[in-house]
Order: sequence, then structure tokens, then C-alpha cells
Amino acid sequence: MQRQGQGGSAAIRFRAAGVILLLAHLLLVAWLTLRPLDVVWVTATNLQPLAGIKADLVLGPVEAARRIGEGLLLLAPLGILLPMAGGRLFVSPLASLARTVTAGALLSLAIELLQTAVPGRVLDVDSLLLNTAGVTLAHLLVVPAGRARLRRRQRTATGPAAGSARQQRGALLRDDASQGATPTISRVGIAP
Repeated sequence: MQRQGQGGSAAIRFRAAGVILLLAHLLLVAWLTLRPLDVVWVTATNLQPLAGIKADLVLGPVEAARRIGEGLLLLAPLGILLPMAGGRLFVSPLASLARTVTAGALLSLAIELLQTAVPGRVLDVDSLLLNTAGVTLAHLLVVPAGRARLRRRQRTATGPAAGSARQQRGALLRDDASQGATPTISRVGIAP
């Protein structure tokens, strides 16, 4: 029983670390993307998908790699930090990916829309695409393997008596759903 308590506190610390790192990353992203730029001229708004990436490729391989890499890496940590802050070990990989990518895309869209009010910044649909692709890649590369490792570690910490992962999931669901007996209200007649 004591081992489960230690595992629970470790999960809470892991989730808390995820929330703190997520907030720190979002503050860094806000500082990088929403501060005004002192520029002589500003490029036009890009609403045509992949037009900005094609323009970057014309600048040469080094400059194109730098610009495309910046777009991919800006929000990529969200692909790991969002599931970490969620703290779920037993979740469908597809559902986790869908939630994380949707949240990353919406956050990227919010940043792009907020940039329209910042001097020196313009809306660029390619930034939205690259940011979302970065979140997706980071999630696919790290989260499924990380969750599998944490599940194995949890199984070994609780011992072989704990059973299979399916039994553990069932126990978790029963624990969450069990809230005691439903209270009943006695019927009282209505006064004349």
C-alpha cells in the first residue's frame, strides 16, 4: 500500500513539473513572438500555404534550414509538455496525439492573430503549419515511448501482484467511478 502512495506522489510531482515547464515555455514563446520589432520594412501577410516556405528555400539551404527549423522548434516542446501536464499514463495514443496537436494548432493560431496587433509582425500561415508540424513530431517521437517506459516503471514498482496494464486500468476506472451509494431523498407531501 505504501508503494502505491509513493507512486501517486511521484505522478503528482511529474505532473506539477509538466505544468511549471509548460508555463515557462509559454512565457518564453510570448516574449519571442509578441514583442515589437524595429524593422525598416515588413513583408506582406502570407495567407497562401507553403508560399513562405518556398520563398525560404530560394534563399539557400542554410538560411532555409534556419527559418524552417525556427518554425518547427518554436512550439515543439508543447508536444511533450501538454501530455506531461495532463499526467495520464493510460490513454489512447491517437487521442493523445489529436488533443495535443489540436491544442498546439490553436495556440499557434492565437499567436499569429495576436501578432497582427504588434508592430513589425505579420500573419503567416506557414508559421502556423510549421509550428503544428513541430508539435506533432515532438509528440510522436517522445510521448508514446515515454509513457510506455513510465508504465513499465510503475508496474515494477508495484510488483508482479499488481497484474497486467489492463487490470490496472480497470482498477483505476473503478476507483474513479466509485463514489459511494447514491443518496435518496424521501418524498414529502405538498402542503395545502
